[in-house]
Amino acid sequence: MNDALRFETLAYLGLFLLIAALSILARILPLSVASDAWPRPDILIALTMAWVLRRPAHMPAIAIVLVFLAEDLFLMRPPGLWALLMLVGTEFLRRRQPVVRDMNLLLEWGLVASVMVTLLVANRLGLMIVMTPRPPLDLSLLTLVFTMAAYPLVVLVLQGLLRVRKPATGEVDERGHRI
Repeated sequence: MNDALRFETLAYLGLFLLIAALSILARILPLSVASDAWPRPDILIALTMAWVLRRPAHMPAIAIVLVFLAEDLFLMRPPGLWALLMLVGTEFLRRRQPVVRDMNLLLEWGLVASVMVTLLVANRLGLMIVMTPRPPLDLSLLTLVFTMAAYPLVVLVLQGLLRVRKPATGEVDERGHRI
C-alpha cells in the first residue's frame, strides 16, 4: 500500500511537471498570427494553487520553485522573484488545506483570488524597488482577472479529468498519517 501511494504521488508530480512544461512552451511559442486583443489567463498559477489545495503531498515546494524559476528564465523575467512569491503563496495555501477541505468552491475561489492579488502587488512592489521595468498595470490586472475567472474551470478539469480531489475524511497519506 505504501509503495502504491508513493507511486501515485510521483505519477501526479510527473503529470504536473509535464503540464507545466507544456504551459511554458505554449507561452514562448508564437502560436497566434494576429495580435491578441486580450491577455490569456495564467493557467499554471491557477493549476498550481488548485493542486496544492487538493493534494499538497503531490506538490513539493522544490518542484514549485523549479517550475516557476524555469518560467522566469524562459519568459525573461527577473529570475527568482516570481518563483519566491509563488512559493510563499502556495505554502500559505498549503497551511490552510485542512480548513479549505471543508470550504465550498466559492469560498476557496475567494481565498485563492486574494492570494493572487497579494502576489501581484508584491511582485510589482519588488520590481519597483529594484527599478526593473514592469509590464503595464492594465495588462497585469487583466491577466489577473482572467486567471481568477479561469480558476473554477481549472478546478473542474483537475477534479474531472485528472482525478485530483480533496482528500476524504479519514484518508491517510503514504506515511499512514491522516490527511
